[in-house]
Amino acid sequence: MSALTVAALAVGFVLLVAGGESLVRGAGRLAVTLGISPLVVGLTVVAFATSTPELAVSVDAALSGHPGLAVGNVVGSNIANILLILGLTALIAPLLANSRIVRVDIPIMVGFSILLLVVALDGVISSLDGLLLFVGVVAYVVATVVISRRRTADPTDAPQVEPTVGDAGSAEGTTGEQSPAGSGTPESAAGAVGVDSAEAGASHSVLKSSALVALGVLMLVVGARLLVTAASDLAAAWGMSDLVIGLTVVAIGTSLPELATSLVAAFRGERDLAVGNIVGSNMFNIGAVLGLTSLITPIEVAAGAIRFDLPIMVAVALALLPIAFTGMAIKRWEGLLFAGFYAAYIAYVVLQASDHDALEPFSTAMLWFVIPFTAVWLIVLATYELGVIRGRRQMRRHLVPEE
Repeated sequence: MSALTVAALAVGFVLLVAGGESLVRGAGRLAVTLGISPLVVGLTVVAFATSTPELAVSVDAALSGHPGLAVGNVVGSNIANILLILGLTALIAPLLANSRIVRVDIPIMVGFSILLLVVALDGVISSLDGLLLFVGVVAYVVATVVISRRRTADPTDAPQVEPTVGDAGSAEGTTGEQSPAGSGTPESAAGAVGVDSAEAGASHSVLKSSALVALGVLMLVVGARLLVTAASDLAAAWGMSDLVIGLTVVAIGTSLPELATSLVAAFRGERDLAVGNIVGSNMFNIGAVLGLTSLITPIEVAAGAIRFDLPIMVAVALALLPIAFTGMAIKRWEGLLFAGFYAAYIAYVVLQASDHDALEPFSTAMLWFVIPFTAVWLIVLATYELGVIRGRRQMRRHLVPEE
């Protein structure tokens, strides 16, 4: 292990932490300035920003004549985003699952995952498939932002600047003298200055917040690149094959920005932003990353990915729905469950790549015991939660006095 590799690991880690802090801080301020919720910012701005490494790796692979790497990168990152990143983040602090995420965004993410599996069944993601994926994610972003702005455009918000001018006009009306527009009275001048100052302040705030977001993205990308390079060198020095390095180091490495951002968001109390970041990032990975990459060149999908990795990605996306639904939160024990499943997935990948003798008993135990038991457990929990919700609704109806 060279000193340069150790330095790359240390610098990459520092850049990831600092980049996550800058991105979360800038995104939070941007949400307040633009009048949209932190959740929507996490689903759109932060999600796209943290998907930048996946986009860079996939486009570079396509231009280098290896477009098939893009599928493994995206599928591996999406699995890591939910199982590893949400799991580790929930272990630090239980994550709130906003009702909008459960009702709208997670089902849409599941839909994107299923759509990717369907278009990949013929062994290739064509340019037409890529266009469909890309148009889908653009439509999602536009609809999300527009709906959020409409909901936050409360009537009480609109007059916050206008009363300065309106109050001056009403004061003048009480004297019976109406000043024409542009009459140059001190009151009208003060009102105009107030409006201009507010607009200038808002513009400055947007620029400052956007600069924080851009700086955070830059540090995240550079930090992730340093960590991936250093980890690859270490893995090669320890005798790991290129296949195992690609399935583990690269997939986890390109998800490091999501991990840093989600952890920082959890520490800062922006827990809905942490969940929104992961859900939105998974949709961007499929719609924007694979969509744009396949528009550059058609992507060949390996038979093994169609048989195993893509269905696992869909199953993981589906598993997030009942977990987020039970109590509208991702609890610590659920985070531990996710992290455990990711460790099992990585173990399977390594055993399969090395053709180890333990692969068959390990696969049998996972397929016939662990996965079915977990599925039944999640179904029971979701059913119980539905019963609790129905019971509360009936209790509220009985508490309403009849007239």
